[in-house]
Amino acid sequence: MHAPVLVEQVIDAFVRALGPEPEGFYVDGTIGAGGHAAALLARFPKLSVVGCDWDPDSLLEAERTLAPFAGRFELVRARLSELAETCAERSAPLAVLADLGVCSLHLDRAERGFSFMSDGPLDMRMDPSAELTAADVVNRTSESDLADLLFHEGGERKSRRVAAAIVAARQRLPFKRTAALAGVISEALGGQRGKTHPATRSFQALRRAVNGEGRELDVLLDDAHAVLAPSGGALVVITFHSGEDGVVKRAFGRGRRADRWELLTDGAVEPSRYEVRTNPRARSARLRAARALTVEASA
Repeated sequence: MHAPVLVEQVIDAFVRALGPEPEGFYVDGTIGAGGHAAALLARFPKLSVVGCDWDPDSLLEAERTLAPFAGRFELVRARLSELAETCAERSAPLAVLADLGVCSLHLDRAERGFSFMSDGPLDMRMDPSAELTAADVVNRTSESDLADLLFHEGGERKSRRVAAAIVAARQRLPFKRTAALAGVISEALGGQRGKTHPATRSFQALRRAVNGEGRELDVLLDDAHAVLAPSGGALVVITFHSGEDGVVKRAFGRGRRADRWELLTDGAVEPSRYEVRTNPRARSARLRAARALTVEASA
């Protein structure tokens, strides 16, 4: 079962922005297995959700998760960057939630190729019909570009060492499987020494590159204010990477100075120690939230 992260903090952000009994719909831009949506619909009986995801498997799983809330959810196959299009024929949503992490639905299915913990094809596509796979990135990217990708998209500080090891290994045999890649990365970094697997950051970087996650976030942050401003709605973003969190922080900061966003969180909200103990995948999660201001409201 997928355990959504920072659930109580998401609920608190909704209460701060919308009051204790919001009535209307919100958009879950990355609904995944539907964990956050189920928690929000259970907490707020007058709330409904338009749940979006580009992965058809996620939409099937979300439909099962949300079955107890029949009539209060609509599922749409759409990218996070298609928020404006999703809302074009609807009234302004009360809020938009974007959980940028990969869910257990992907990590626990070796055939999807997201996990370094179980062997599978080196895939990592959220959209199974997309052409680019993680194997393409690993086997075709130059060493310098690969090092930059691992550093900027995954925060891997020893990216040059990892890239050099990958390029040397692929000259002998191209990478096709996750276990082989994870092994090369782990060896290059001296093996596991703490709780975090050595391949964690590199795999995150490859997933973000394959799925264009940096661009998806940029478009969301550009479009969200126009979508939310008519309702004074909230944007709640959960990141799992310091670079992603920095992008959200800077966007909200610029919006605050321009009287476009009212910050609802004092810095990044982190999971409790209890949550990290019970759900280790939550350890790097960070939440930021802001409410959209109209020109009249900010004047």
